[in-house]
Amino acid sequence: ERMDNQPPCDGIEVIPLGAGRDVGRSCILVSIKGQTVMLDCGMHVGYKDHRRFPDFTPLLKSGQRLEKTISCVLITHFHLDHSAALPYFTEQIGYNGPILMSAPTRAICPSLLEDYRRVMSNRMHAKDMYTPRMIDDCMRKVTVVRQRQTVRIGNLAFTPYYAGHVLGAVVFDIEWVGGGVSRRVVYSGDYNMTAERHLGSANVPQLRPDLLISESTYATTIRGSKKKREHDFLHAVRDCCVNHRKKVLIPVFAVGRIQELALLLEEFWDQQSLQIPIYVSGELAASAHQFYRLFLEWTHPSLRAASLDNTIAASLDHSVKRRRNKFNFQHIKPFDEKYLNDPGPMVVFATPGMLSGGASLNIFKHWAPIENNLLILPGHCVAGTVGDKVLKGEKRIEIDQKTIVEIRCKVAAMSFSAHTDKKGILQMINRVRPSSVVLIHGQERNILKLQEEVERELMLPCFAPQNGQKIQIPLLPGFERALIHRNLADQIVQKSNIILRNKRYLYSNNINSGPG
Repeated sequence: ERMDNQPPCDGIEVIPLGAGRDVGRSCILVSIKGQTVMLDCGMHVGYKDHRRFPDFTPLLKSGQRLEKTISCVLITHFHLDHSAALPYFTEQIGYNGPILMSAPTRAICPSLLEDYRRVMSNRMHAKDMYTPRMIDDCMRKVTVVRQRQTVRIGNLAFTPYYAGHVLGAVVFDIEWVGGGVSRRVVYSGDYNMTAERHLGSANVPQLRPDLLISESTYATTIRGSKKKREHDFLHAVRDCCVNHRKKVLIPVFAVGRIQELALLLEEFWDQQSLQIPIYVSGELAASAHQFYRLFLEWTHPSLRAASLDNTIAASLDHSVKRRRNKFNFQHIKPFDEKYLNDPGPMVVFATPGMLSGGASLNIFKHWAPIENNLLILPGHCVAGTVGDKVLKGEKRIEIDQKTIVEIRCKVAAMSFSAHTDKKGILQMINRVRPSSVVLIHGQERNILKLQEEVERELMLPCFAPQNGQKIQIPLLPGFERALIHRNLADQIVQKSNIILRNKRYLYSNNINSGPG
């Protein structure tokens, strides 16, 4: 049963309810042969009114129960812009059907959602906010899936693959099978094609789907050397703390960047024998490393290997000295508000990222007006957040009607984002080898540039729909894909009447008549 009560389309339909030419409130509807799946259900941190949630209006027009309209909801990871509208959708809008996510996402989501709920509920203009009970009831409806485990619901099969990005993040493979026909969509969520200290890189096989839906946060950015970024970061912190005896504020989300940068600083502090205090604000951030011990199989292979070595050593000889778990930080301690005006240098990781509220914004108000203090913004800042305004160079920022902050501190934008860059997006396309591409979760100007490049350089149909815009991905009979050697290209061209070619691909509607 379709939400618009029309016959099923032969192709695949895509409607972004959020993240269409925008970053935030990721929520995509994909319909295959009349069965609709919701991909993520997030909120937009740049808005404080009804616009923070996706526009669910298209789902409500038919008047049917939502579980008859939506076959399943897939949550790729715990970040608020991918998960924070889920309790609203289940407990207030009324969806009562299947929800799939990984075990780390299921474990971390409740704390993040409660933290977000508490912050928003303290604001006079936050309406329609869910309650702690609603969060609990929502989480009880979740089914946990393992990496590469296939879950079948009707004609649909869902398989998650490792995405990097944050602990527990997955890329979902969605396959519809019926009547001897198979249709396949791959949804990336957020992913990282570069391994980090605490996480591996995305690991998705060559699925050859009809459609790849990919994030495009850094659609036009190609990052430089990771070693250089780390060098610049460490020496900027050292210069501020040692040479100027000032304070460093690093706004981060509770799980993800904080572990990556904390591992980096911990190692540097050991090498330099520094005694300057490093703090982490918030109970969730301070205890987040427990998730990395609990879900070790989702971390970087080197961390898993170290843990295995410890286990083997302990089982063979109890006198063998075990290596310290890297997430048991020696230099990093919980932050207390009474330290806020302490004299002398310090480094504080404060949540949330983007200076979107909470402790990070409170510390920013106190430290930003002081010369030679340092603010490091280590990732993307959504439009409308204080972090975004800082990056745009604003020197006087109105926080609320009573508070204006004069920015005299140093500001450094250092991209330690867990999102892949343009090179990684193209790498994902080449690895997965889709017939068509849809780009979402990116700023409009950048996403349109990447769309043009994918069409021009890869010669693939590429779409960049706006929120609420329905697009249909055509599936041509006999339209097949083959990877061929360059010396066979001319022979294939002579026998084909549809050719889409790039450096590594050749697509043809008559490929079976050519050489294998």
